[in-house]
Amino acid sequence: MALPFLWVAVAWQVWLPLATGAQLSERRVVAHVPGDIIIGALFSVHHQPPADKVHERQCGAVREQYGIQRVEAMMATLDRINADPHLLPNVTLGCEIRDSCWHSAVALEQSIEFIRDSLVAADDEWGPAQPDTALGGAFAPVGGANTQMRCTEPGATPMRGKKPIVGLIGPGASAVAIQVQNLLQLFNIPQIAYSATSMDLSDKSLYKYFMRVVPSDAQQARAMLDIVKRYNWSYVSAIHTEGNYGESGMEAFKELAHKEGICIAHSDKIWSNADEHNFDRLLLKLRAQLPKARVVACFCEGMTVRGILLAMKRQGLVGEFLLVGSDGWADRYDVTDGLAREAAGGITIKLQSADVKWFDEYYLKLRPENNQRNPWFPEFWQHRFHCRLKGHPQENLKFNRTQQ
Repeated sequence: MALPFLWVAVAWQVWLPLATGAQLSERRVVAHVPGDIIIGALFSVHHQPPADKVHERQCGAVREQYGIQRVEAMMATLDRINADPHLLPNVTLGCEIRDSCWHSAVALEQSIEFIRDSLVAADDEWGPAQPDTALGGAFAPVGGANTQMRCTEPGATPMRGKKPIVGLIGPGASAVAIQVQNLLQLFNIPQIAYSATSMDLSDKSLYKYFMRVVPSDAQQARAMLDIVKRYNWSYVSAIHTEGNYGESGMEAFKELAHKEGICIAHSDKIWSNADEHNFDRLLLKLRAQLPKARVVACFCEGMTVRGILLAMKRQGLVGEFLLVGSDGWADRYDVTDGLAREAAGGITIKLQSADVKWFDEYYLKLRPENNQRNPWFPEFWQHRFHCRLKGHPQENLKFNRTQQ
């Protein structure tokens, strides 16, 4: 069969450069809820690695809204489905949740873990594995004459009895979702995205197993252009996050602007995890367009917007610019925290979503002592309340205030 050997080629390119030690152990933390059917999920429990740590794939701080809340939302939703005898009688849904860190390399590593579990589960059906080959345990043949290949680690204990995922939810970023889909579709694993809005993902000839529950960037590019037209802004600057989300969205915005006779004074791009120097330099370029191009159309991820606002604060540019932002910013508190003056006057777009009251009640009752199934919750709790859980295996010693 050609498929297993294709798997070897993919694994060889992506698996070998993995980080080791504590970083690898941290990324392999998994939230698991048992069930008859297992749904996989990739959430950005931690921020992406900073620019100087990308090569180490060392993830940033824990995230609440984009990370912990999404983990809890999935598990709580499965609880409600499983408790309803009319939805899936005699069938229990479970999940396996992994951290993507909003970073392609980490998300691909975690996707390979999902696929490896599927291959190991298939191995349980086909028969026991044969001894490791001369590759030193990196790849082990499975089965008899029709040799299959699967990934293992030297000295690793096979994970027998794990059920393969029937599909994957996530990841959040468009650029990351595209790379994950390129891998998953080789193994016919469906993927449903909750916030990947890139127009590229609408191409079913390229992304056969991809679905999403949000509209593409074409709609919000049109909405941003309508806002600019409504206020008669005919000369604007344009900034986007480097990567698929920002590039495809800004391309659509520029095409519409050209048709409507709106001039782009300056266009630029920047990575979300760029350092302060790069954000300061970007802002200097925008300042050069003042006072004519005070409006800045920003097809940006949230952390890109925060980087711009921080640069405004460092340079004392309160009230100099008016940002028109995409849904990457929306109404996120973590983007504008401590930067309300710099963000004042900005206009953002947000996808319409319902206010889920039952989840608020569920989430606000969570405590480290009553939430054992979320392995990242103790870390989040200490980070959120600046305290350490005394005697806890994940006790964070950098905080002085203790919680018994």
